[in-house]
This record gives sequence, structure tokens and C-alpha cells, in this order.
Amino acid sequence: MRTDIFARLDREPEPPKIEAPRMSRHRIALFGGTLAFYLAIVWAVLITSWLVALDWKVMLFRPYQQWPELHPFLDYYVVLGQRGPTAVMVACWLGWRSWRQHTLRPLLVLGTSLLLLNVTVGAVKLGLGRLGPHYATQIGSAEMFAGGDIFPSGHTANAVVTWGILAYLATTPRARRYLSAVSATVSLGVGLTTVYIGTHWLSDVLLGWAAGLLILLALPWFEPLIARTETWIFAMRERWRERRGGARPAPVADTGPQPVLLPQSMATDGLTAEAVTAPAEPALPAGHAATGVRARAHTGHPARPGSMPVAPAGVRRPPPHTERGPRAGSPARPMTGG
Repeated sequence: MRTDIFARLDREPEPPKIEAPRMSRHRIALFGGTLAFYLAIVWAVLITSWLVALDWKVMLFRPYQQWPELHPFLDYYVVLGQRGPTAVMVACWLGWRSWRQHTLRPLLVLGTSLLLLNVTVGAVKLGLGRLGPHYATQIGSAEMFAGGDIFPSGHTANAVVTWGILAYLATTPRARRYLSAVSATVSLGVGLTTVYIGTHWLSDVLLGWAAGLLILLALPWFEPLIARTETWIFAMRERWRERRGGARPAPVADTGPQPVLLPQSMATDGLTAEAVTAPAEPALPAGHAATGVRARAHTGHPARPGSMPVAPAGVRRPPPHTERGPRAGSPARPMTGG
């Protein structure tokens, strides 16, 4: 039993698996409803229903002639739906957020959404081939499969996705509500502006709104792929840095015996610094007395063989003997009578 427990403890932990987030029932219902609306618009245009008749009525009404004073302003406002300028503006903002938060997720989410937009909307545009109002050939016709590329509206779908990304990446519920309202207002105004200037049918705008909303609702399913891509990019960056800088070996500390500096008096007795070695002692803070070899190196001359030891300062020597023998080499004095 203990063997099994230790085997489990020794086993290396597996990396966490990135799973797709579970969609809430509300989001799934919204996605299904939007998809049904998308298919209904396509079917209504294909069978030339009442929706196509409404397209022709709006086009023949010519809104740009009814309110010409709005034309200069709307010419600039419609730029908020063009893919190039809006992508650059939003990418600059999300790039600053990525740099500040040390993550690539905002930029990767933007790139994923734009890729989905180009693939889905572009494929439907080329597949259905609807002509625009300015190129229509027959009144009341749906103008389908005629080599056009305006169904659904790319300006409208791009406005929904590009500005909706800001709400999708919001970090607080309050910011998400405000940004959702702003993105909805901008995309609604861009779609109606294209109808005003006559570049799109009304049904094109309706399908563009649905296409952009479907992409935003489907983004959570792509979060695992975005996370794996971010991890791979960071791993490649670290490898590139290692290859560019090169791995340098760490310096090895020398733990062998260190030479001891001897005072001048010991050097005159025939001792050298190479003859006396001792392990290096750590540096002592101020106020601490030195011990060992360092104390001997800094407390004056050491005691020589055959000489009397020097007493430390402040210590009294014992009194010398009063009786001394004759000095070596001196003649002995004769004893005289008293």
C-alpha cells in the first residue's frame, strides 16, 4: 500500500489541459437565434420575397437626395466600418494592453475574429454574387449570382466585429455594458450609412449585422486555440533568446585553501606565505575581535622561539626573580669575606 502511495507522489504532474469553455444557455440560445435569422435572410433574398421588394423601395427612395446636408458627415462616418482603418486603430489600443498586461491574448483574439470575418463573410459574398444597387439591371430582381460581392455587407459586419471586440475583452461588467452599447451604436450607424449612400441593399445590412454577431458569439470556442498559440509564441521567444545570447556557465566558487598574508617579522625568520595556508575566513563586521590566523596577522609581531612571550596590554607580568646566575661568558667574581 505504501509503495503505491510513494509511486503516486513520485509521478510527475501532468500539464493542465486547456478545454473549451462551456457556453451558457443564454449564449447558446442567442447564437441559435442569430443563426436562424441569418439563414432566414439568405432564404428570403434567394426566393425574391417581400424583403427584396423592400430593398428596391428604399433604393428608389434615394435617401442621399432626401437629406443632402448629411452627406459630408456620413462620408467620414462610414470609415468606421472599413476594415483597414478600424483594424489599425483597435490593434494599437489592444497592443498597448498586451504590452501592459504581458499577454498576447487581446491581439490574438482580434486576429482570430478578423480571420473568421474574412473567411465566412468573404465566402458568402463570392458564393452568392449579388450586385449592388448602383449596378442593378432589373427592377424587382434579387440580382443574385451575377458576379457581385456585396451580400452580406462587409462594412457592417466589420463594424460589429471590430468594435465588439472591445466589449468582448472588457475586464469589468460595467465596462462591458458601455462598450457593448457603443459598438452596437457604431455598427448600426455604419450599416444605415451604407444604405443612405446607396452602396448596399437593406437586406445586405441585416445580414452583415447577423454575420458579425455570430463571430462574436462563437469566439469562446476558439479560446483554447488562442491560449495554445500564445504559449507557443512565448516558448519560441525564449528559445530564440537562448540561441542569440548563448548559454554561459556559472562561475564556480573556489573553496580550496587560501594563502595567508604574514607580517614582516615572520618573513625574516625564513617563513613564506606559500608555506602557511589556512581556510579563508569571512569578513567580520566592525566591532568584533579577529580570531585565528587573521588575529595573529594583525596583532603585532608573533612570539619567536626562545624569547619571552609578550604580555597583552593592561596585564601585569610576574616580578622577575631577584637572584640571577652569572651571565654566560663573564668571569666569576671571587668571594670576599665580610
